[in-house]
Amino acid sequence: MRILLIGAGGVGDAVAKIAAKRNFYDAIVVSDYDQSRADATIAWIADKHGEEVAARFVSAKIDAGNAAAIVELAKAHDITHIVNAVEPKFVPTIFSAAFTAGTHYLDMAMSLSEAHETDPFHKPGIKLGDQQFALAEQWQRAGKLALVGVGVEPGLSNVFARYAADHLFSEIDEISVKDGGNLVVTDDEDNEIFAPSFSIWTTIEECLNPPVLWQKDKGYYTTAPFSEAEIFEFPEGIGMVECVNVEHEEVTMLPRHIDCNKVSFKYGLGQEFIGVLKTLHMLGLDRTKTVRVRSPQGPVDVAPRDVVAAVLPDPAKIGPRMTGKTCAGALVTGTGKDGAPRATYLYHVADNADTMAAIGAQAVVAQTAFNPVIALELLATGIWQGAGVLGPEAFDAKPFLDLMSSSTGYQERWVAQERLPSTPLRHP
Repeated sequence: MRILLIGAGGVGDAVAKIAAKRNFYDAIVVSDYDQSRADATIAWIADKHGEEVAARFVSAKIDAGNAAAIVELAKAHDITHIVNAVEPKFVPTIFSAAFTAGTHYLDMAMSLSEAHETDPFHKPGIKLGDQQFALAEQWQRAGKLALVGVGVEPGLSNVFARYAADHLFSEIDEISVKDGGNLVVTDDEDNEIFAPSFSIWTTIEECLNPPVLWQKDKGYYTTAPFSEAEIFEFPEGIGMVECVNVEHEEVTMLPRHIDCNKVSFKYGLGQEFIGVLKTLHMLGLDRTKTVRVRSPQGPVDVAPRDVVAAVLPDPAKIGPRMTGKTCAGALVTGTGKDGAPRATYLYHVADNADTMAAIGAQAVVAQTAFNPVIALELLATGIWQGAGVLGPEAFDAKPFLDLMSSSTGYQERWVAQERLPSTPLRHP
């Protein structure tokens, strides 16, 4: 297996560092528009694991928006698998380049959505991932696999849902993916600051778009952003967090392979975060269409959302200023194998102190990054096999979770926590 990793930012950097401890591949090309970031990642690996390990890595400069350049780089290094670790706006380019280059493909976020033109808060338009799933037959005929949405959410959450369906439940009513944490970022004076732990570009996209839900008897439908607020108790000291509907890929992925009655995604944003996002929207700073701005050097066309991303702290660099934990999981409700009502929250918690000590990466990006590496190892060993455009829910979950948690694997603990099968507390 020869891997081209596109993007050496927060998640890409963590992917390479985690992979450095494993031996299932022959080479990894770490590429970025700023090649110095890829060089820094490899230098860290050399310092941590030695030059012999680092020799399996090479850096390269790449423009993720240039399909021809990606194909050329893949062919130059005899790449078998391309891993997309950049913003989802680049998905169509990298996805098509991987197909043209004749490689397999993995990503952690799928192609972007487009709201319904006339009724966006009731009807879906183009959903997350639709553009990729539409090409499934083409990939299948080519005998190549596009393993999509294999980060933490989507990704590990999908694996949890598949495990619950196969091993814990005889019938599933709802799969509700729930993400929350108690992460805090401070400035040099130890004051808490607004600093999203993931790309603000992506955060704006998923939080301000109409959330998509799915019901077996209704199909796909949408609602207003931040709707159906509820209080959910996250484990391991995180505590009660208010969660709201947010657009996310799991809703478009899980019903394809798991029999259930409903799928939803709720994110523990908190009122302050929601307030900031609403303000950005009100001011038009969430827009991606460029506007002309006057400057001393002359008029410049800029996208307001890119300006917001530029002025906020880089998520890849806030780890030393961050404390707390983040939790990703799926609350599955229905009927257990014994015929009794059951509610189980399958989850993984990442502590920022632990991830910083292990790989120098903050908790959210570290929690995202180990999942594609596990998936690559399962593909390299032939435990997971397939062709087409598939999410991780299409594969056997047990080998993934076994490798994830074993002492000879990735040593990442996961938990299936039983909950009372009752309705969660909702705000009026």
